[in-house]
Amino acid sequence: MRTVLTGLTLLLFASMLHAACSGAVPITVLELMNIIGNQLGLTSSVSIDEQKDLVFHIIRLPRIILGVLVGASLSIAGASLQGLFRNPVADAGLIGVTSGASLFAMIIIMLNVKFLGIINEYAGAYTISFASFIGAALTTLLVYQLSKRNGKGDTTTILLFGLAINAMVGAITGLMTYLADDDQLRSITFWNLGSLGGASWISVSAVLPFVLISFLLIPYLSKSLNLLVLGESQAAALGVNLVQLKRQIIILATMGVGASVAVTGTIGFIGLVVPHIIRSAFGPDHKMLLPGSALVGAIVLTFADTLSRTIVAPAELPIGIITAMLGAPFFLYILWKQNRKRI
Repeated sequence: MRTVLTGLTLLLFASMLHAACSGAVPITVLELMNIIGNQLGLTSSVSIDEQKDLVFHIIRLPRIILGVLVGASLSIAGASLQGLFRNPVADAGLIGVTSGASLFAMIIIMLNVKFLGIINEYAGAYTISFASFIGAALTTLLVYQLSKRNGKGDTTTILLFGLAINAMVGAITGLMTYLADDDQLRSITFWNLGSLGGASWISVSAVLPFVLISFLLIPYLSKSLNLLVLGESQAAALGVNLVQLKRQIIILATMGVGASVAVTGTIGFIGLVVPHIIRSAFGPDHKMLLPGSALVGAIVLTFADTLSRTIVAPAELPIGIITAMLGAPFFLYILWKQNRKRI
């Protein structure tokens, strides 16, 4: 397991290096090493292209780091929720994280356009991000509270309430879309397609603590998730506190995914497909599945973002389109392969 994780870590660094060198302003590996060395005071005598230095430090590096954080967050949350619900198609969207974030973002967009940017003037450019995170947290809390019975939240009931809340929020967002004008529709559409284009050191610092908490704490629940595969009654008999486990996973997944969606918009299929890749390649053990999903999710999103900003350069394709184009066919292949095994 350690060898596999080391290999995935090296592959992640390679994808980050490729992303740093690719773009409208190409940077060679040697130039990148000189830029980094100059920043660290190791190669101060080497002449540095100022434009490439600015492009790397101000535009590409925060974007790459944000992509790694968001990809890892979406994937490890998807893997943990699939283990909790014992459902291979579970992800954060099922418990209302994505829909709640989208609804609150849409409300802010419509109000902001309606009142000529007055919200951004008083609340700053990260109003949408803050509102989206609040929406994700409130929707998930509502789903969990409604599903509680005798103080406990049954996993099946959580899924059912999640589907119901998602349908209700979808109806509200559909109504708001119908009422929106052209400027509002454009903003809503681009937010829902997802993008890392607004990455900055401020957005990285805003996401970092939430993603780190979920990334560091979720793997500690791998033993309980492995026991949960046997069924809730058997897991409880073996000492798993089911109420506490459900609460911990839902809170940690909501923190990571909510913060990620708030900054980047909706990015689909990462949390759904990546755990399937790790599960198919290395088995269902969550000790490998959780950190492996985080690393592969970071790799996939870094690659997808590099593709999104180079495939139609100098324009940029929304990253949600890239992840859907990559993820949907792969997910269909997984379903087809599993269906053939049952025959």
